[in-house]
Amino acid sequence: MFFGKKKGIFAPVTGEFVPLEEVSDPVFAQKMMGDGVAIIPEADEISSPVTGIVTTVIEQKHALGLKMAGGQEILVHMGIDTVELQGEPFEILVNQGDSVEVGTPLARMNRQEIAAKGKDTVVLVIVTGQELASHKFTVRTHVQKGTELGKV
Repeated sequence: MFFGKKKGIFAPVTGEFVPLEEVSDPVFAQKMMGDGVAIIPEADEISSPVTGIVTTVIEQKHALGLKMAGGQEILVHMGIDTVELQGEPFEILVNQGDSVEVGTPLARMNRQEIAAKGKDTVVLVIVTGQELASHKFTVRTHVQKGTELGKV
């Protein structure tokens, strides 16, 4: 592992990077939960955006909590208002307490099913209660899974 991965936030999926301010949910767009990044996914498998430990798997399977070595808490949230789907379009691939590296598969989301139910498929990576130290992108752009998006 090289030094940059310890504090980096990386794309959990290939897709279109979207500035957080542009997502449709005001709680995320106004950074009420914390700063972060958003990607409109082109694949169903969502990988870890950080190196850390899985601290929480939300019962409805639409979100996971991770903790980095420096203590930063990360929320990986799949879709907008997807809690209402009661976990149906999601498969969690990790357990609470698991150690993960950048790129470790965390979950699968059925994007077609989510979209068919009228929900946004955007994947959010939020550093809860904090600002990112730096952002690599500030406008919409295509990114590959594993691209560094910012630092905490």
